[in-house]
Amino acid sequence: MDRIPILKMGEFLLVTIQVDMHDRLALSLQEELADAIVRHRSRGVLIDISALGMVDSFIGRVLGNVAAITRILAAETVVVGMQPAVAITLVELGVSWQNVRTALNVEKGMRLLRASLSDAPRTLAQDG
Repeated sequence: MDRIPILKMGEFLLVTIQVDMHDRLALSLQEELADAIVRHRSRGVLIDISALGMVDSFIGRVLGNVAAITRILAAETVVVGMQPAVAITLVELGVSWQNVRTALNVEKGMRLLRASLSDAPRTLAQDG
């Protein structure tokens, strides 16, 4: 079974999606990422989707759900590297990413993640 690696970088997690996403893989990523956030007490997640050439509404919703789950677990999510065709498809499909922050590339995404967390107080869940 395919698996998307989740790398720990200090207080952040880095997810680079290098394969075509299918429904089971997306759901597996959602569950494994939630577990990794809790296990590592991560404060932020950067998801690089630059290798994704297309998404369907299910994958788009799962990625949005990942960001919502991350936020509930007191961490921030930044999605980077979105191809224009993917952005157009998400809009045409009506997939809403209201709480998902995006950046053009990994460098800008890390900068955005660090900036958003620099003023954010740690929660009891992260400190305990």
